[in-house]
Formats: sequence, C-alpha cells, structure tokens
Amino acid sequence: MTSRTAQAARTAGGRGPLTVGFDLDMTLIDSRPGIRACYVALSERTGRYVDADLAVTRLGPPLEQELAHWFPADEIAATARLYREMYPTHAIAATPALAGAREAVAAVRAAGGRAIVVTAKYEPNARLHVDHLGIPADAVVGDLWAERKAQALRAHGASVYVGDHTGDVRGARTAGALSVAVATGPCDAGELRAAGADVVLDDLSQFPDWLAAHVAEVPDVERA
Repeated sequence: MTSRTAQAARTAGGRGPLTVGFDLDMTLIDSRPGIRACYVALSERTGRYVDADLAVTRLGPPLEQELAHWFPADEIAATARLYREMYPTHAIAATPALAGAREAVAAVRAAGGRAIVVTAKYEPNARLHVDHLGIPADAVVGDLWAERKAQALRAHGASVYVGDHTGDVRGARTAGALSVAVATGPCDAGELRAAGADVVLDDLSQFPDWLAAHVAEVPDVERA
C-alpha cells in the first residue's frame, strides 16, 4: 500500500467508521435509456431538436451544460425545470442498475460501513432511482458536480469515492478521499488514470474484492 493511499484512506474524518461515496449515473445505474427517453420527450414537448443518442454519450456534468448545446441561453433554466419535471415519468422505470451496483453497496455495509450517493443529478430524481432499484444507500446528496462533490464527501466523512468520470476523480481528490474509478461511463480507463484515480476497476463487480483488501490494509478504519 502506497503512502498516498494510506493517507487518503485516513482523511475526510480521521479514525472512524468506513464511509464510501458512490456517483449515480453510469456508476450505480445505466441511466442512458431513461435519459434518452426523456430527451426525446423533451424535444417533442418543446419543438427543439436534441440528439438524444449523442447526449447520452457524455453523461456526468450538470444538465444545464448539455442543454446549452440545444437551447438558447435564455431558455436553459426553464427547460431544465421542465426536463426535471418530466424525468420521473420517462426515466425512472427505464433505468436499470449496473452490474455489481447493489453488491458494491452491500459490501460497504457488510464491512460495517456507510454507503452514500453523491451525484450531479437533481436530488429528488436521484432518490427516485435509488428507491426504485432498491439500492440500500444511507444518504443521497444531489446537485453537486466535480470539485463541489467534496462538500458532501467531507460532510459525511467519506474516505473513498467511487465514480466513472474524471469529474468524480477531481471531487474525490478535492475531498482528500481515495478515488476509485469504474470504466463504465464516458471516460475510459486511461483517462481516469490520467486524471489521478488511485484505483481503476472495469466495473463494480470487482469492487467487493477490492474493498475487502482495502479494509484489511487500513487498520485505523473502525467498524460501525
């Protein structure tokens, strides 16, 4: 275990129960089908074209950044509100959990830890996904992107943050947490490593084994 890994594992709260943060879109859930359906419906509702297939290849940043490709600046705020209102109807049932998602969260809790979701997604809709899929998160915090995710990670004492985007890596590093990246989103393994991820996994099915080894190597993480 490197000194940096050991230090990162002890930050964000020092000695205390293990807390692991997870991103939502393309980390715990495959949100592409639901988001695509919502963009198609939004186009029909507003009469403005959105290339839904393109939009779902660059998930991660806040909704407003994507809408800026398709709507005038003075329409973005109102369109974002409309999209979020339409989202539960079109996106929740259409969105599955990614491979290993429930097992990854369960592994944290089996280790005596807490699992929280920290996402850029509108928080009420993020909660709907977690509840619909039965993902046993201890807390859900939304509306935070990239470095701003550190606010929630620090507040909850998270020492590990798991995400699929280079923005998630930046959030973990800003919080002083260990960055565990999964190559299930728009950023490939090389991009995630170049951004500074401490660990890169193919997907969350590899996470329980990694977590078991991590907990064994970090003696100052208490069991809750």
